[in-house]
Amino acid sequence: MNFIKNHNCDQRNFQSLSNKQNSKEYVSKKQILLLLFFGAIIGILNGFFGGGGGMVCVPILQKALNLTSKESHATAIAVIFPLSLVSASIYIYNGAVKSLPLITIGLGVVVGGIIGAYLLKFMPTKILRIVFAVIMLISGVRMII
Repeated sequence: MNFIKNHNCDQRNFQSLSNKQNSKEYVSKKQILLLLFFGAIIGILNGFFGGGGGMVCVPILQKALNLTSKESHATAIAVIFPLSLVSASIYIYNGAVKSLPLITIGLGVVVGGIIGAYLLKFMPTKILRIVFAVIMLISGVRMII
């Protein structure tokens, strides 16, 4: 019962979460296969372009698993982090990484990531969706130009 109180759940929510059919955590075998396929695509994009996998991951999580915008963004970050570490290791091993940009931009990214993760908690979902859409639109236009 302490677990339930500490995690802001009441007994009803806890019982429904334990029932696979009513749980948001339940996914079909078809969904798992699709997520594995899209995960591979996201990995290829991130490895090939050095980023951008999250832009694909967020909408997939929203559509395939019905996650909220905040859940999708947070999950995408958690998915992309280890992927980025693996990709970065390969780039470093191949001598494609310069140390000055790695250290300076890396520090800024860490600070910005902490601030962004903190702000995500407070940002209304509608605003988050609009900001994400605008960033995707600007990114797409810049790639064309």
